[in-house]
Amino acid sequence: MKAYQADIAKFTEAGAKVFGISTDNLPSQQHWAKEVLQTEVPILSDFSRKVAEAFGVLGPAGMASRTTFVIDSDGKIVHIDEGAVALNPATALTACSRAKH
Repeated sequence: MKAYQADIAKFTEAGAKVFGISTDNLPSQQHWAKEVLQTEVPILSDFSRKVAEAFGVLGPAGMASRTTFVIDSDGKIVHIDEGAVALNPATALTACSRAKH
């Protein structure tokens, strides 16, 4: 999230909105966002795990895999980064720029 926060102006320029979704409980999310990550990127709660399940990223132990989705203005998923590569916003930013044009 820190890398996405650092590039937030580039995402805004590309017409994108950045937010995180976590299956952690709300107090844990608030602690991580403010104290650990020190990010202002909104983190949404998926404590029920319905979103993670619907997007196919919920593992058998109930944990969501780290995944970045770029969704265009029509609601179509146009890019997916999974695992460690999802921590780097470069390919997501490129996909956002492409989706804008």
